[in-house]
Amino acid sequence: MTNAELNELKQRYVASGAASPATHFAARAKNAEIWDADGKRFIDFAGGIGVLNIGHCHPKVVDAVKAQLDKVMHTCQTVMPYEGYVKVAEKLSQIVPVRGHAKVMLANSGAEALENAVKVARAATGKTNVICFDGGYHGRTFMTMAMNGKVSPYQTDFGPMPGTVFRAPYPVPYHGVSEDEALRGLKMALKTDANPKDTAAIVLEPVLGEGGFYPAPASFLKAIREICDEHGMLMIVDEVQSGFGRTGKMFAIEHSGVEPDIMTMAKSMADGMPISAVVGTDKHMDASGGNSLGGTYTGSPVSCAAALAVLEVFEEEGILEKSQTLGDKLAKRFATWQQQFDCVDNARNMGAMAAFDLVSDKANHTPDADLTAALCKKAREKGLVLLSCGMYGNSIRFLMPVTIEDEILEEGLAIIEDSLKELVGNKASATA
Repeated sequence: MTNAELNELKQRYVASGAASPATHFAARAKNAEIWDADGKRFIDFAGGIGVLNIGHCHPKVVDAVKAQLDKVMHTCQTVMPYEGYVKVAEKLSQIVPVRGHAKVMLANSGAEALENAVKVARAATGKTNVICFDGGYHGRTFMTMAMNGKVSPYQTDFGPMPGTVFRAPYPVPYHGVSEDEALRGLKMALKTDANPKDTAAIVLEPVLGEGGFYPAPASFLKAIREICDEHGMLMIVDEVQSGFGRTGKMFAIEHSGVEPDIMTMAKSMADGMPISAVVGTDKHMDASGGNSLGGTYTGSPVSCAAALAVLEVFEEEGILEKSQTLGDKLAKRFATWQQQFDCVDNARNMGAMAAFDLVSDKANHTPDADLTAALCKKAREKGLVLLSCGMYGNSIRFLMPVTIEDEILEEGLAIIEDSLKELVGNKASATA
C-alpha cells in the first residue's frame, strides 16, 4: 500500500490520541536507514525513541528471533518457564551495578517495569510514598503518569492521578536549578509532604530523557544514595532510555559509581522486540509473595532470544566504545554549530546521549519551541527523522544507532545544518 492509502486508513481507524502525525509509513529498514511505503529513504536519528542502539534489523538479532520462532513462541513463563527467561535474568544480574546479589523480573515495556519497581519497593519497605523529579518521564500507565514530571501530553484529559507520588527539583543549572537547590528541594519534600517513615523509594533518571537529556551530577546521585540510606528508602534508577550503551557505559549510573537498589530497563534491551526488566538486590526482589510479579507476555521467548543476541553484539562489536566515539563526534559538531548559529545553545552529551537547545536569546536562555518544531519538520522533508524533547519543547535529541556508518552520520548532520541555514540564516554568534 502507498503512504496515501495508509494515511486514509489511519484517519479512519486509529484513535486520534494514538495516531502518529507522521505521514510516511515505514516499509523496511537497515541499521540507520528507513524506506517508506513509497520507497523514499530516510536517515534515522530517532531509533524508535532510543530502542535501536545497535541499529534496525541487526543480523544477529534477526537470526536469533527466527530461530526462536521455530521452537517456542509462547507458553507464559509462570505456566511453563523456558531457558531464555532465566538466561536473560542471569546475564542482567551479572552486569547491573545494584547492591549485592541481583535478581530479575522481566516485563514488556518501560512503564510496566517502573510499575513493578514501585510494587517491589513497597513490598520490601512496607511503605507507600514515591518521590520523583521535575522533568522525569516514566511511562503512560496511571502510576507512571503520576510519576512523570511533566503534565502535557501525558496526564492531560485523564483525570486524577494516583496519590502518594511527590516531586522534587532535578538539577539543571542552565534553567536555574543548581544541585544545591535540587537537594534542598528534595529535603524539603521529605519534611513537608513525603514523610520518610512512609516513603518507599526515590525514583530518578540518571540522565533525563523526555525532560531534555540533562545528566545528573555524580555528586547529586551520591547524595540521593546517602539520603535513601539515612531514611531506609530504596533508590530506583530508571535506565529505560539511558541504558544499553547509550551513554558510553552499559548503564548511565555507572558513570557515577553509585549502586542503586533497583534498576529498570527496556528500549534497546532487545533491539526493537518488546521486553523490559526490573533488576534489584535479591532481598528486595524477593520481598513480595509468590506469583505477585509477572504477566501473560512478560519476558516472551522471542524477546528473550533477541535480548540475549543484543548482549552478544555488545561483547563482539565494541558497542560501548562506538557510543563514546559517536558522542565525541556529535559534541564536536555541536560546538561548531554553537559558534555558527545564534539559535544553537547548551550542547551536551554523555556518550551518544546527546542534545542541544534552540533559543531565541542566548543571553537569557529563552526557549524557541517553534523553531525546534520547524527544524524537525524541515529535516523530515529532507529525509531525516529527528526528535525534540525537553520541558520547554526546545531540545533536539540524538538517538541514532551507535552503529551508524560515518557517511550516513555526516549526511544526516549536513541535513540539520542546511535546515538551520534555511530557517535562521548562517549568522555568526555574538560570542564567535
